Amino acid sequence: MKSPVSLCTGVTYDRTSIQRWLDNGNNTCPLTMQVLRSKEVVPNRNLQRLIKTWSDSVQHHRTHRVDSATTSVPSQDEIKCIVKDIETEKDPDRCCFDALSKILCFAEESVENREFLAKMDGFVQMLVDFLGDNKSIDFIEQVIRVLELILIKMGDYKQLMTLLLKNKNVDCLSSLLLALQRGRSVDSRIGSVRIMESIAMDAESNLLIAEKDGLLSELVKSIGLETDPSLIEASLSCLIAISKSKRVKVKLVHLKTIPELKNILRAEPNTGVSNSITEKALKLLETVSSCKEGRVEMCGDMACIEAVLQKLFKVSVEATEHAVTILWSVCYLFRDGKAREAVTNSNGLTKILLLMQSNCSPAVRQMSADLLKIFKVNSKSCLSSYDTKTTHIMPF
Repeated sequence: MKSPVSLCTGVTYDRTSIQRWLDNGNNTCPLTMQVLRSKEVVPNRNLQRLIKTWSDSVQHHRTHRVDSATTSVPSQDEIKCIVKDIETEKDPDRCCFDALSKILCFAEESVENREFLAKMDGFVQMLVDFLGDNKSIDFIEQVIRVLELILIKMGDYKQLMTLLLKNKNVDCLSSLLLALQRGRSVDSRIGSVRIMESIAMDAESNLLIAEKDGLLSELVKSIGLETDPSLIEASLSCLIAISKSKRVKVKLVHLKTIPELKNILRAEPNTGVSNSITEKALKLLETVSSCKEGRVEMCGDMACIEAVLQKLFKVSVEATEHAVTILWSVCYLFRDGKAREAVTNSNGLTKILLLMQSNCSPAVRQMSADLLKIFKVNSKSCLSSYDTKTTHIMPF
């Protein structure tokens, strides 16, 4: 399957195959045999990205096999010797760079190899020292790629947080920021963001990361639609992790994060914005809407409120719950008239009423009830009046 598309039944097929089926005069879904209300096909962007990821991975392994003909993957014993040699070489010259390249090759080969590196005594400390001591962008990218690969096998992120953030003798955040700003590889940029997210474990670490000069602005820049989708998602996750305090939320508002999030919510399907990215964008918007400055900014842009409304019932249960919380913040807590007008004009009341009928959480149900009170809507009478229109409403 190279170009996945979905029929109105929700079943996905390869474009060439299903088009041939339809061109032959068939008007049913081959799998379900349902009669098609429409023969229009919609690209399945999520599956398309997964196919591309798999295809790139296959190509990488093919290339890797070709490279292995001349450069074999080091054994565990060889890695021990390499690490022992470079631990004493604190000046990362070309020799040290080549040694780290071999370690990267070893780490990319298998999960077992990554686990071996993560458990090797002194290995993570060595990588942290390199991050703190060296300012060569090529070398920093290599270190970050290795560290990110073994991240999931480390288990104890608290120890990593201490090494990266609380050692006054090294400035690792500057190296991570440098990779995010000037990294030649998108993988190293994503890696630097994921490392920062992994060590954002408490209020102190969140502030240390968020208040690093230039870091927040670079993360906000990384969620722009012109950025690689994987970097957008990683940056959103990191911003959510570090934006717990009001001080950081206000700073994000001043950095014009809300317009960037609005652009993500309004993005066309062919821009690479996945459901996961949309969920995270709504979650971050919910976070900044919990402060007054965020609500003021949102209510000054009705297109943002409308974009949130459009995601109700359209993405996932999580996305819908984030969207309702945002609407509750601006309409119920902030009592903004323009926001309420936008909800009314965008058929928001119908969606909120439907949400009351759904299997939503008690908290979301209570927020929906609060919203209906603001609009002076009697849910029972309105739900009764909407019963005859259920067929029309259900696609929301």
